Amino acid sequence: ILRHENTIPDAVNDRIELLRTTGLHVSPTHGLYSDPEYVLEKFMDEAIRTPLYETEDYQGVRDVMARITDPKILLVFLAHLHDKQIILADGHHRYESSLEILREHKASNPRHTGQEGYNFHLMYLTNTESGDLRILPTHRLIQNVERFDPVSLLAKLGRWFDLREISDPDTVPEVIHGKRWAFGLLIGDRAYKARLRPDVLPENHWPFPEAIKQLDLTVMHHFIIEKGLGIPGRDQRVSHQISFERSFTECLTRVMKQEVQMALITNEVSIDEVKAVCHSGFTMPQKSTYFYPKVICGFLFSSILEDEQ
Repeated sequence: ILRHENTIPDAVNDRIELLRTTGLHVSPTHGLYSDPEYVLEKFMDEAIRTPLYETEDYQGVRDVMARITDPKILLVFLAHLHDKQIILADGHHRYESSLEILREHKASNPRHTGQEGYNFHLMYLTNTESGDLRILPTHRLIQNVERFDPVSLLAKLGRWFDLREISDPDTVPEVIHGKRWAFGLLIGDRAYKARLRPDVLPENHWPFPEAIKQLDLTVMHHFIIEKGLGIPGRDQRVSHQISFERSFTECLTRVMKQEVQMALITNEVSIDEVKAVCHSGFTMPQKSTYFYPKVICGFLFSSILEDEQ
């Protein structure tokens, strides 16, 4: 599910230039499909018994590359995936680059057939029903807010949140784990749990469907960052006052060292939340879908050069 804009982001321009000059995709994009019957898994499980290549990441997750060559099995894959809706989980800049290259080549090729290499895009797919894919949290760091005052901020947030100080900042992820609309606030050497009171949720008048309004990150950006810190929602995507960090330890360290004014700690996003948002026709909030585990880059490259098809 993509949001197309009038201007092409720099990241897309960079990848378009790479495609033009080399004909290669850097790495595949990540797509999600749903199959509660697990029709394809048995074929993949059999294939990885004789891998072409195998490696392991720093957390012990195995990356195994194998190949299926039986035409009958390949037809099963094609038939089974043919009518499935694919949710674009990671790599939308790569995907948009491919669309732009397709438009360019199609316009300049009077013999366009639809079978040329530029018509295809390399992607790897994950079954959302498998239960082994997580969306790890991406926390927010706040800096450069003028007249930042923790006391007045907490007083303001008290209008919408139940606040409780946490004696040990190291335990923040455990304290908020699994609790809806619950966040950790790291400010100086202090930590707080902030949990939105459900009755104030309707005060969010951002023009989004309910599936987006009820996301933890939407609650964070509206009630804490906009209402609490005064950073308007329209400015948050490119604001120099907001940065992103996946490591809780790094967030805690930077706050304690006073490199940032505060850190907002959040929970994981669920696959069901991603599905609900995509089916609403909208996209997930910025920096909200850090899928793990990820397939390692560099296993496969896709070429659009005619003599390599």
